Amino acid sequence: MVERSELLHRGLLLGLVLGFSVTAGWTREPTRVDFDREIRPLLAEHCFKCHGADAEKRKAKLRLDQREGVLGTVKSGRPAASELLRRLTTVDEDQRMPPPAAGPRLSSREIGRVRRWIAAGAEWSEHWSLRPVRRPEVPVVRNSSWSRNTIDRFVLARQAAVGLIPSGDSDRARLVRRVTLDLLGLPATPEEVDAVLEDSRPGWYERLVDRLLASPRWGERLARVWLDLARYADTDGYQDDEPRVMWRWRDWVIEAFNDNQPFDRFTVEQLAGDLLPKATPHQVLATGFNRNNRTNGEGGSIAEEFRVEYIMDRVDTLATTWMGLTLSCARCHDHKYDPLTQRDFYRLFAFYNNIPEKGTYRRNSPPLLKVPTRTISLELSRIAVQRKGLAQGDPRRQALEKREKQLLDATPTTMVMQEGPPRETFILIRGQYNRRGERVAAGVPGALPGLAEDQPANRLGLARWLVDRQHPLTSRVAVNRFWQMFFGRGLVTTPEDFGVQGDRPSHPGLLDWLAVEFMNSGWDVKGLVRRLVTSSTYRQSSRVTPDRLELDPENLWLARAPRMRLSAESIRDQALAVSGLLNEQLGGPSVKPHQPAGLWKEIAGGASGTYRNGYEMDEGAGRYRRSLYTFWRRTIPPALMATFDAPSRESCTVRRGRTNTPLQALALMNDVVFIEAARYLAARVASEATVRLRIETAFRRVLGRSAVDRERNILQRGYDRYLALFSADPESAQRFLQGSPGPAPADIPGRAALIAVCHVLLNLDETVNRE
Repeated sequence: MVERSELLHRGLLLGLVLGFSVTAGWTREPTRVDFDREIRPLLAEHCFKCHGADAEKRKAKLRLDQREGVLGTVKSGRPAASELLRRLTTVDEDQRMPPPAAGPRLSSREIGRVRRWIAAGAEWSEHWSLRPVRRPEVPVVRNSSWSRNTIDRFVLARQAAVGLIPSGDSDRARLVRRVTLDLLGLPATPEEVDAVLEDSRPGWYERLVDRLLASPRWGERLARVWLDLARYADTDGYQDDEPRVMWRWRDWVIEAFNDNQPFDRFTVEQLAGDLLPKATPHQVLATGFNRNNRTNGEGGSIAEEFRVEYIMDRVDTLATTWMGLTLSCARCHDHKYDPLTQRDFYRLFAFYNNIPEKGTYRRNSPPLLKVPTRTISLELSRIAVQRKGLAQGDPRRQALEKREKQLLDATPTTMVMQEGPPRETFILIRGQYNRRGERVAAGVPGALPGLAEDQPANRLGLARWLVDRQHPLTSRVAVNRFWQMFFGRGLVTTPEDFGVQGDRPSHPGLLDWLAVEFMNSGWDVKGLVRRLVTSSTYRQSSRVTPDRLELDPENLWLARAPRMRLSAESIRDQALAVSGLLNEQLGGPSVKPHQPAGLWKEIAGGASGTYRNGYEMDEGAGRYRRSLYTFWRRTIPPALMATFDAPSRESCTVRRGRTNTPLQALALMNDVVFIEAARYLAARVASEATVRLRIETAFRRVLGRSAVDRERNILQRGYDRYLALFSADPESAQRFLQGSPGPAPADIPGRAALIAVCHVLLNLDETVNRE
């Protein structure tokens, strides 16, 4: 390993050469000042409130969010003659900007940056996210042997600039667990780990990745993320929060990812599948994406008010999911920071304004569609073949027709999109549904490329506009989100905001290179993900060393793999999988696993009407389905999921927060899921010949690797302590075994002690994290 002092020396030396300093973090102070990176953020923070896009708040008719406004206040190469600098530095309190009431003033260092920018020629550039996506040059790096693909060369170049060197590869067992959890949301079995460890042929890792990408569990893994974006739930929301049937759309998402549907087609079908020429039932089914918004079925609600709210939600979801823009800020007024006007917002609103809602009450539901599942479709096809040649009245034909009717009756009905009669669209004053301003036509924001001339001004044209190669945001936002899935955070760490107030990309060249490659591949999702997870960057060890921690405490420059806590769903699914309880049925209706008693009766309407019996837990296999299929009630999300930071799904969620609370530790210790999983895991390993082998086997099932001697000894001492406690209290041991599978064991205290050790394994920090 390179000594810490040597790394710091390299960083300082490179800093002197490249014009910036390296201390405990990374502080850049280049001689050339880039407007977009270092001047626009200052203007956005200190000036845009009064001199930005919002016409109502603008002072002195000055816009500093546009080229003409900025360059009109400076004299290129002459800081002393520039009005902008004079206003930032004058001692005259009546003229100095920003005024005290507007917030803090620029620091002397920030003012120096403005001065250097003017002195260097005051070059202006458009915001990085609105520039066309172009393939950048791939950096030339010295440590080319470390690079497995082009991603690594971009990463190496940034590391070299701050004096870092990458970590070596993670050991195989940990890497197998990491990539399996990342791609499937489930742990690798010991048998799968052994198969990889025994594979000595070149390309072992690539073969592993290909096998995982071919698994049907892959579609479930990606669907979990997409459901957050789509604000999917099994209820309407609002006070009564009545049930709805949308799971057939969820199945469509899983199938689309498993079929590796190109992302551009995935986009178009969800936003406008019903408008495609000769649209198939599955393409219409895809538009359920637009129906996942909350709907109000309460008596006394105003139909038009909530119809407008549904459209507002769809516009906001569209902008957040595909463009990474905080467009909802422009609902009531022009955006204060980004070049998005209130008119832009309502022009997008117009694309959705024709959609029939048929009122706000459940008896007047939106357009519905029946689409057979794949299983039903296959059986209907078989029936059609068998029925050929059978005469009317033939008993066999009658039996087949009866079965056909049963299958069609079992086909789920779900909400989909449909165009209604044209409506006029108006800018709504202060966003209020009943205060109309200027009339507008459907269109896209003026700061972005316009709709192609050959595209209709409807949702289909809008969807195709999003995936047009000239659109600067869609491909960047998509690859950034996939990067976030596998590296913990995006190259842009504010995936919901690619605007002026959002963060700049840590690796701008890499972001654009990936975006171009993604489009050039035909928007191949599996191909993109394969490229990410087969890079040396992804395969690094997650071990944190003092030198790397000092040079890059947030791991922004990726000199180690990130260590991340698993999602709420994966924490539960992992416990079910290692214990043998997991029911891996693919798709189907939502299920109701264990929940705390009485939970659904804690809100208005919870003890009456639809929910008069409270939460009715499923019996049998439904209790052990993957968490993706858990019935999701918006006002009371599944308690375990909420404890581990799952969103309520009331609105589009781009990234989940990660908290660390005592409630999480209490859930892992006390939730029935983990206690039951410990009982089944203990029964699963009980046939091993010795206690030591049972503990080792359980350890491998949970963590995917063998325990080291220190870990074995700690767990053995724990087992001995539990054994003594249960031997002294046989009734307690008997109670602890309740719910265990199979006949009662001969050694009840020993089985209880083994369950306790398995429960400890399910609670380990390493278990709920991926390294």
